[in-house]
Amino acid sequence: MADENQQMPKEGQVNVELSEEIAEGIYSNLAIINHSSSEFVLDFIKIMPGVPKARVKSRIVLTPQHAKRFLRAMQDNVARFEAQHGEIKDIEQPQIPLNFGGPTGQA
Repeated sequence: MADENQQMPKEGQVNVELSEEIAEGIYSNLAIINHSSSEFVLDFIKIMPGVPKARVKSRIVLTPQHAKRFLRAMQDNVARFEAQHGEIKDIEQPQIPLNFGGPTGQA
């Protein structure tokens, strides 16, 4: 028997579930994007100061059509963010490996 409190999605809507673990999110301060003729691969990475090795924390694989929709959605959201909070300043792209201002390792 179905739970009476559970709402069924209306036609054309998708019911999306979000677990507590996924809701916490993954912090990323670097993204690497690669593509083939059939897919885009987005690797989200966290680089930490003083750690010479960085790990991919999350990988998303998209079709070219979904990658283009994602790009448009990001552009729209950045525009709305800037309309509300002001322009996001684009800083010079740092070279990898990043220097976080701490001591650099020597061999």
